[in-house]
Amino acid sequence: MISRSAIGRNAQLALRRQSCVQPASRRGLAATVSGSTQFSYETADVAGLKVASRDVAGPTTKLAIVAKAGTRYQTAPGLTTGLEQFAFKNTNKRSGLRITRESELLGGQLLAYHTRESLVLEASFLRDDLPYFAELLSEVISETKYTPHEYHEEVEHTIQLHQQRSLGNVAELALNSAHGIAFHRGLGNPLAPSSSTPLNKYLDSESIKTFAKSAYSKSNVAVVANGASQAELSKWVGEFFTNVSGSAPALTSEATKYYGGEERISHGAGNSLVIAFPGSSSFTAGSSYKPEISVLAALLGGKSTIKWSPGFSILSKAASSFPGASAVATHFAYSDAGLLTLQFSGSASAIRDASAAAVKSIKSIADGSISKEDFNKAVALAKYRALEEGQNIQSGLVATGAGLVHSGKAFQIDEIEKSVSGVSVEKLKSAAKALLDGKATVSSVGDLYVLPYAEELGLKI
Repeated sequence: MISRSAIGRNAQLALRRQSCVQPASRRGLAATVSGSTQFSYETADVAGLKVASRDVAGPTTKLAIVAKAGTRYQTAPGLTTGLEQFAFKNTNKRSGLRITRESELLGGQLLAYHTRESLVLEASFLRDDLPYFAELLSEVISETKYTPHEYHEEVEHTIQLHQQRSLGNVAELALNSAHGIAFHRGLGNPLAPSSSTPLNKYLDSESIKTFAKSAYSKSNVAVVANGASQAELSKWVGEFFTNVSGSAPALTSEATKYYGGEERISHGAGNSLVIAFPGSSSFTAGSSYKPEISVLAALLGGKSTIKWSPGFSILSKAASSFPGASAVATHFAYSDAGLLTLQFSGSASAIRDASAAAVKSIKSIADGSISKEDFNKAVALAKYRALEEGQNIQSGLVATGAGLVHSGKAFQIDEIEKSVSGVSVEKLKSAAKALLDGKATVSSVGDLYVLPYAEELGLKI
């Protein structure tokens, strides 16, 4: 058992509270818990930091630092992944072991991950322990020691394992390839450095430390909480985040431009084909948000929403006609762009036939061959996905934090519902026609002798 003296000031207070006999508070969910059932975020500016909270009733809280430091903004390959791996390791005040033990004693969970635009440091804990975890997260972004021995013994090895895992994942290779073809740099950077990337040339503890100064500057991060009042969150952010740098320049990236094109990669571990088109930016981007793209993604579908059934979406019908193929439509929304993807996997011959059928289906949508029932189902599914993302604690935190650091706007689910409900059949037809009239992005990984070229599918590149 860790000694009392090894526990931080706030951890001691929290542990004392837990050791006290308080029958009323021990009734769990039957007890009265502060908070509301509203899913809108309150926002504020606290000492130069963007802060947002959603005080949903419940006994737990999730607190996150969302930094504009995803792979789009890294200044060299691997920096985002390296910075993520340094999270919750040794700081000027606490060792990584102490951080782990204190968090475990309070029942907390710590997590670090990244997307193409954001680096997220997240803590989940009991509501009363907000002060301790607010102090911990502030310490991680302002006082982490980026030591050479930790880099060589832990961080570098973990990155190499990620590289090896990605090398055998044909679906991941195809999706990263599609982003690279579509956007080149910025959003085109892969989520993890490829196995052929010369990391020794770009990455070490010092380069990660330099990157961290800009990644964790005040103008580059947002503090977002679910299950905490705005007053409480602002109070502890104002007290503990005073050491966060306000002078380091924020990370920037050129405005995203869509290019399109085709890439073919021979691989023996399986087959994957990605057909992609320019999509819509995220809801928080404002005027560049196009809700009809999310409705089109729902109409194309692919992944069944009903257990034990392949579903009745356009892609599921196409895939079911060719045994051995699976297909799914996904829309990736970013701060100033988006990518609508059709991802196919399975045997090369099944992928070839299913992808050809899928392209014909998009052409039929552009021609107006959409039944009223299919349209209504697509709108309902798109609306559900948007509302579920906003209601979901984890995705809601990331969407809100990313919106705040990019445009100063939080993700509000009531507003996005109205946007999706306003999509008409004509808007959907126009969106499908625009995709086919423009340049497509096609990435093929696997048996290139059988997998189709874009031209064979009737796509323009």
